[in-house]
Amino acid sequence: MLQSLAGSSCVRLVEQHRSAWCFALLVLGYLLYLVFGAVVFSSVELPYEDLLRQELSKLKQRFLEEHACLSEQQLEQFLMRVLQASNYGVSVLSNASGNWNWDFTSSLFFASTVLSTTGYGHTVPLSDGGKAFCIIYSVIGIPFTLLFLTAVVQRIIVYVTRRPVLYFHIRWGFSKQVVAIIHAMVLGFITVSCFFLIPAAIFSVLEDDWNFLESFYFCFISLSTIGLGDYVPGEGYNQKFRELYKIGITCYLLMGLIAMLVVLETFCELHELKKFRKLFYVKKDKEEDQVHIMEHDQLSFSSISDQAASMKDDQKANEPFVNSQSPTSNDSSLNN
Repeated sequence: MLQSLAGSSCVRLVEQHRSAWCFALLVLGYLLYLVFGAVVFSSVELPYEDLLRQELSKLKQRFLEEHACLSEQQLEQFLMRVLQASNYGVSVLSNASGNWNWDFTSSLFFASTVLSTTGYGHTVPLSDGGKAFCIIYSVIGIPFTLLFLTAVVQRIIVYVTRRPVLYFHIRWGFSKQVVAIIHAMVLGFITVSCFFLIPAAIFSVLEDDWNFLESFYFCFISLSTIGLGDYVPGEGYNQKFRELYKIGITCYLLMGLIAMLVVLETFCELHELKKFRKLFYVKKDKEEDQVHIMEHDQLSFSSISDQAASMKDDQKANEPFVNSQSPTSNDSSLNN
């Protein structure tokens, strides 16, 4: 008997705080996912980093042995300066000296990566004025970009998602949930094909050092706004039509970002995902909702009655032919 009562009380306690338990499981799952990613990246990439360090150390020792007149300190100072310039997007190599990082098309590409929060990091402002302007430009431009993308996605999703789903639901009588799921899958497949697979094939042809996997990797890193910056198109030696290529990449990034947001919004409108998200939300107290509703109703009723009374008074005051005599005087005049 006691066990059954304890079990029922535990079940009741879990049901009362269901959203809190779900939120705790969500936080725990996210932390475990972070740890899982760290373990996998460390186990996969650490051996490659060790091999690269060993290779660089051997090259450095061989260079110093072949050039005895150069000290190790001088070589390290030179390499440090080269690395600093490389972090600012300036290369010391002769085959990369022809590409300027701050011509108009490159600056346009940089502005698009800043406003979309992609931020490849291959090109950064050099001067203090450029850094200050980048801060002001981003503070104003990033919210402006979010507003712009939200407005564009809201308009596109009406014609791309909501109307097609309603058309098949009303015209053909299919279930709205089933049509929405199938439509989301089809839209996702079209987006992956048009903004990942086909551009990856194009980049693998236009970029000499990229294969299909690296090109697909660039597309995903860019359109997900991760922007690691290890692969940046249009930076190769003697890139043909570099200015036009940079403008095309800028348009691709903006259109791809809009397409990604449309797909995400389409999936977020699915009934099943809405129910799943509500598991982690804080539920409002019904009594508080009722109190707010009553207060709102009382305010609305009192305001309506006050408005009606004031309107009647205004009408009486504004009537042009109102007899100001008392009722008794009116009766006496009628009797006479």
